[in-house]
Amino acid sequence: MDFATGVLADHQIGQLIASGAVTATAPIAPGQIQPASLDLRLGDVAYRVRASFLAGAQRTVAQRLADFTMHEVSLAGGAVLEKGCVYVVPLQESLSLPAGMTAAASAKSSIGRLDLLTRIITDRGVAFDRVPAGYIGPLYVEICPRSFSVVAQPGQMLNQIIFRQGQTLMSDADLAALHAVTPIVDGTPVIADGLGFSVDLRPATGTLIGYRAKPHTGVVDLARLNHYAPSEYWEEVHTDTGWIILDPGAFYILVSREQIAIPPMQAAEMAPYLAMVGEFRVHYAGFFDPGFGWAAAGGSGSRGVLEVRCHEAPFVLEHGQIVGRLVYEHMSSHPDALYGSAIASNYQGQGLKLSKHFKAV
Repeated sequence: MDFATGVLADHQIGQLIASGAVTATAPIAPGQIQPASLDLRLGDVAYRVRASFLAGAQRTVAQRLADFTMHEVSLAGGAVLEKGCVYVVPLQESLSLPAGMTAAASAKSSIGRLDLLTRIITDRGVAFDRVPAGYIGPLYVEICPRSFSVVAQPGQMLNQIIFRQGQTLMSDADLAALHAVTPIVDGTPVIADGLGFSVDLRPATGTLIGYRAKPHTGVVDLARLNHYAPSEYWEEVHTDTGWIILDPGAFYILVSREQIAIPPMQAAEMAPYLAMVGEFRVHYAGFFDPGFGWAAAGGSGSRGVLEVRCHEAPFVLEHGQIVGRLVYEHMSSHPDALYGSAIASNYQGQGLKLSKHFKAV
């Protein structure tokens, strides 16, 4: 296989699967392949562990599980993964990457919006969600429910993985040139190590600007879509001042002020903004597929949903404050399908929106 530099597109991921670079304990379904990523499936068992861990350069995940496992939980038929606990689940997919090809993983959009911390770990791994060049071995996911206990079962897809050939990142100059030809954001872009985006705390109508997770709720069954009443899990957050005070330890769903677009020959990853801007963290493990918010894919720009957790001190968040950035990457090839209505994408044209497990507000 000889791929051009960039993030692999859907048909190239298909070639990886056909060549045996990606294998699985059950046949990989076509629906797992997204425009620039592959959805990964849970295996049959979860290991409740004492603490989060990385394998380290000299050890396998199995060796670390022998050190830290408290008990095993069968996922067959569905099992509760409790809030505040840490679990490790072997995934159905394994990798045998070609030399020079790396991979990176992230939680899927709906999983991040549940405040479900999920990170991929590998044998001899020294970083979460990163797979080194030429990696051969199994994949595992660490799961730590933070706001809600969840019911999980085998085959569910909580994470996605992208494959990178060579150096894929776009420079700020490249990004500015792209915006001049195909706008990637409404208005004037803030470009500094990627595209900066800010928070919207002055909605066009009304005063609802977000949601805050309630501290004591029932479980969320990951198999149930459009099922739960938002009021049982979320408190509405309103403001008519253009600012809110974030409470330490609380989890919020907010939305970006900007309308963002990802053209067909780009992908993007949400990355952390400078820690100096405030005592909070915006979830930054999300990938944006080619076509997200892009006009020709059925969008006219889409807001980015922000999953915000405040740290040690209460913090005033202001309308228009820069809270994160999108790092754009070159695609290796044009995808056969783009994010949007053609592949039943859930969040094209989105505004402030909870995960697909909750009934529409």
